[in-house]
Amino acid sequence: MILMRTMTDRSGEGPWTVYILKCADGTLYTGIARDAERRLEEHRTGKGAKYLRGRKPLEMVFNQTVESRSRALYYEIKIKKLTRIQKQALVSNPSLFNNL
Repeated sequence: MILMRTMTDRSGEGPWTVYILKCADGTLYTGIARDAERRLEEHRTGKGAKYLRGRKPLEMVFNQTVESRSRALYYEIKIKKLTRIQKQALVSNPSLFNNL
């Protein structure tokens, strides 16, 4: 069976966003999405990650657009490996993203 991508099914291409959400309990959640605002609304309505359920309200404190899904996944992993202090520094100074 050969899988073919259509013009509307190009999940890996085009801009993606790496984002960090701050939860009501002070924890930071990192994710990726094509449309970060839509994804935030999904998280707020309980349709997103289970981790975020019960941690509302949620606030997007960082977002960075990258050229592809693979780059977004790369940066998501890099950010998730950072310490809390390093993540807070990234939120405070988004230019640090270029050093990941």
